[in-house]
Amino acid sequence: MPGLTLDVPDLTGRLAVVTGANSGLGLEMTRRLAGAGAEVILAVRNQQKGEAAIADVTTSVPDATLSLRHLDLASLRSVHDTATTLLEEDRPIDILVNNAGVMAPPTRQATEDGYELQFGANYLGHYALTVDLLPLLRANGGARVTTISSLAAHAGRLTWDDLQSAGGYNRMRAYGLSKLADLVFARELARRSAAEGWRIISTAAHPGGTRTNLLDAGPTLGRGRHPVIGTIFDLGNRAPGILQDVADGALPGLYAATSPDVAADGYYGPTGPFEVGGGGVRPARLPRAARNDADGPRLWEVSEGLVAAARRNATATVAAS
Repeated sequence: MPGLTLDVPDLTGRLAVVTGANSGLGLEMTRRLAGAGAEVILAVRNQQKGEAAIADVTTSVPDATLSLRHLDLASLRSVHDTATTLLEEDRPIDILVNNAGVMAPPTRQATEDGYELQFGANYLGHYALTVDLLPLLRANGGARVTTISSLAAHAGRLTWDDLQSAGGYNRMRAYGLSKLADLVFARELARRSAAEGWRIISTAAHPGGTRTNLLDAGPTLGRGRHPVIGTIFDLGNRAPGILQDVADGALPGLYAATSPDVAADGYYGPTGPFEVGGGGVRPARLPRAARNDADGPRLWEVSEGLVAAARRNATATVAAS
């Protein structure tokens, strides 16, 4: 399939927020957005790494306008605090890139709120952040929300009776679930925006197979490499054409976040065979499990309940202390 043309437009005067902007795809997208004139807020968990990312970007974009906000997507309290800070600043957001995530920790881990880590950080934190920021995203009209999914979404299943993998944890199954949830959320946000007149353009993208620290280090969390994923990473470094560089992997997300030609509810990936590489952009194949239109409203409602429950519990804990 022929690729789409990506020409990042002039973004002067636009405000973008990128989660996980300190490395990998988030860093590269920050660089490209800033290079096109956008002011970019790097929403990151680690202040030191965020400062290093700003120094990195300014070496290639000396006039970049960049700032940091602390955001830990594994804490709905942190998500709320970050959103509150931005709401108090009262600046309309033109681009929100839901990018940050964790991949395949070797054992089941939980967020601060007790949710499975990948579901909580990759999906639920981004859901909560987007919903909290709706007033700023709706302010100017035409804001873009781009959610980064993964090829792993094709293997994902929304197990409604066990979204938290409490009944049995498989690292890649849980990862696929979280990235499928991201995609279903992006589609539901597009539907709600159209129905409610929010004028938000919700898109999604995946980077195919891209050399990032998420692929190699993400599955270990300091406990030794995942034997299969580590081998794929090594082969990709040695054999051309298996994995692509970050600059290429960021292209589908950049297209989804900036191109005036995106389709409503568009999903984009690389141009190569099976959407693994290729260094370009084309419409991505939607996983079968993301095609059920009834799942979007259901996931939104479930997520709304999970966020509300976590925040009630946090309030009760503070009151009791």
